[in-house]
Amino acid sequence: MKLRVLLFSLAAMSLASCVPQKQLHDMQAQRDACEDRNEQLETEIVSAKKQAQRVQADCDAQISHVLHLKDTIVLLQESLQSLNSRYAGLMKMQETIQQGNQQEMRKLLAQIQQNQEVLQAKEDELLKMERTLNERGAAVRQLSQDLEERNKKLVALERALHQKDSMTNELRRKLSDALLNFEGKGLTVKVRNGKVYVSMENKLLFASGSFEVDARGAEAIRTITGVLEKNPDINVLIEGHTDDVPYASSGQLVDNWDLSCKRATSVVRLMLKSSTIDESRITAAGRAEFLPLKKLKTPEARQANRRIEIILTPKLDEVLKMLQ
Repeated sequence: MKLRVLLFSLAAMSLASCVPQKQLHDMQAQRDACEDRNEQLETEIVSAKKQAQRVQADCDAQISHVLHLKDTIVLLQESLQSLNSRYAGLMKMQETIQQGNQQEMRKLLAQIQQNQEVLQAKEDELLKMERTLNERGAAVRQLSQDLEERNKKLVALERALHQKDSMTNELRRKLSDALLNFEGKGLTVKVRNGKVYVSMENKLLFASGSFEVDARGAEAIRTITGVLEKNPDINVLIEGHTDDVPYASSGQLVDNWDLSCKRATSVVRLMLKSSTIDESRITAAGRAEFLPLKKLKTPEARQANRRIEIILTPKLDEVLKMLQ
């Protein structure tokens, strides 16, 4: 570029010696304009080169990107082919699975139906058991109430029985005290099975074979009667007993049954004579020889078996009501 300017200047100088001054001045102006234009063009050329370099760089980048995209497209095509192949395989597998699933589904539905039926049966059974439990619960509650009521009755019964036992023991004590002069003389007072037994041998009451109460025996009977008048809640059972020797019939009495009954009623009549005892409290019975105290055939055993037993029992009306 500088060489051309130098040549141009030499040419201008050579021309200056040959051309007029005005032309030289015009040529100088043209030269300056050309130099300005030349510098402008050089600047534009540099700018164009830079622009070309940038464009080239962009083109290279675009080419690289295109090549990368091309490689990516190839990879994607290969991947697509692989996916299509897999998809086809999966579709085929799905068809196979669907065919199998239909069978499995039918089996599963059948199993579900069966399980539902079993579940329904279990639910019905559970409801039945629940109703049964409710019924049993009601029965248990009722039973608990009944047991509580029975327990109350049992407590009352125990109280009544205790009271009866107390009455029995108190009665035995009163009779023992009243009959103190007769004990050891063929008369005993004992408590057995909740009852007071006053046992009097026949020698204290009757002559042999007789059913008339003698004076000594009558005194004992009146003493017992006095105690019974003061204890109206006592039931009285008078039993006549004989030994096993057959009774010699005298016309009025036939056998030991008659004799035992007659002796019991004789005691009853004597007890009721001139007393305030309610007749409904007293029972007479004959046992003959069939309830002996001693089973030996000795005179002593037979003497013990010939007896009158006055069995005294506290009235158990309240106790019987409780038991009912």
